[in-house]
Amino acid sequence: MGLEAGGWRRLLRYLQHPDQVARFQRLCGLVAAHPPLTNGDCRHPGAAAAAGGERGTCCRPEEPPPPDSGDQEEEPRLPPAKENGSAGPARPCGDAPAPRRREGAAAGPRSRRRNSLSEEAGGAEFVVRNRLLYYLFSLGTELGNELFYITFFPFWLWNIDPYVGRRLIVIWVWVMYLGQCTKDIIRWPRPRSPPVLKVEIFYDSEYGMPSTHAMSGTAIPFSLFFLTVGRWQYPYAFGLLLASSWCILVCLSRLYMGMHSILDVIAGVLYSILILVIFHPALDLIDNFNLTYKYAPLFIISLHLGMGLFSFTLDTWSTSRGDTAEILGTGAGIACASHFNYMFGILPDPPLDVLPFSPPAITINLITRAFLRFAIGVVVLLLTRAVLKACTIPLACKIFRIPCTDIRQARKRMEVELPYRYMTYGMVGFVALFLVPSLFNYLNLS
Repeated sequence: MGLEAGGWRRLLRYLQHPDQVARFQRLCGLVAAHPPLTNGDCRHPGAAAAAGGERGTCCRPEEPPPPDSGDQEEEPRLPPAKENGSAGPARPCGDAPAPRRREGAAAGPRSRRRNSLSEEAGGAEFVVRNRLLYYLFSLGTELGNELFYITFFPFWLWNIDPYVGRRLIVIWVWVMYLGQCTKDIIRWPRPRSPPVLKVEIFYDSEYGMPSTHAMSGTAIPFSLFFLTVGRWQYPYAFGLLLASSWCILVCLSRLYMGMHSILDVIAGVLYSILILVIFHPALDLIDNFNLTYKYAPLFIISLHLGMGLFSFTLDTWSTSRGDTAEILGTGAGIACASHFNYMFGILPDPPLDVLPFSPPAITINLITRAFLRFAIGVVVLLLTRAVLKACTIPLACKIFRIPCTDIRQARKRMEVELPYRYMTYGMVGFVALFLVPSLFNYLNLS
């Protein structure tokens, strides 16, 4: 038993070690723009290479040593939240000049996507040697970002099947909420850089275990598959292949971007499967409650708000708090909109005897109407988001007497961030499923 337990520990350390992520990045054509400075080498990287690659010993006290790959155990070490996953600045040695930025080294003119509220370091420069994989994995990582959610869910609700859409959002809310809370409870850092290259630093201030991108990249495609089986006529083998490809692409993209270890990704997939096993059988009960119970909107708003308050107490500020409030607000807005749709007969569910649906023929008229619905709806959502954002932040600052001269700092306060995110995205969700379909009815675009 002792040998078996030791084997599992070695396997977990191997899967969590940043060297495995760095090795995958090199395999995919990502390399550092400059040779890394090792202990004592205080010269410009180019000078070190010119000297025949001689290496000395220069102190980097802020960077913990990498874990031993042998049998020695090491507990995970947690850096400060704003430096999560980074090695920290090196202490200057003597009067050695800081290395200059080499023009065009970091994958041409592209720059990393940054979060306006966090203070992530820039990370090491990198060179992209395989542009196809770079763009493919950039697409994969976008499948778990806000831009994808704010376009994919509305498109499904307006143009394909609102019944499947609202149930999919219930699953997505629970998966993402539990994933974000688990991150703040476990508090494991992201892979250390170096050796990992940080291609994306937008979420670098968050913890890494489990990967919520891997969780959503598992939950969304496979939930879509199970929700459409028997409801829509299509080759189910193709649907299963598409869901698997979606999941694999998202998971590999998180390794490529340097944001997660292999262990983070595997844990995210398994955690998402566990949540699906528990919540998928309860979808009928949850959806029926949201539609028919008289006081469902009051219960939904209170529950999601309470969940948000709980998540905000788990740790200090990071981008995950705002994401959690956005997710809860969106879920509450969609659920309340479903209730009012049921009351007023908007987007009624079709009778069971017409199932399964056959995909309609693709015509110019179908494409035009779908495009108009999507374009008009997105404009309405963006306007709603802009108006609510402009109103809720100053209002929250005024109510809680928080100086709003520095909006960036004010938004890091729970008293501002929770009501701003919750109310703004709650209204976006409500507008998406209630007001926008009503507008389509008025414009004869239903």
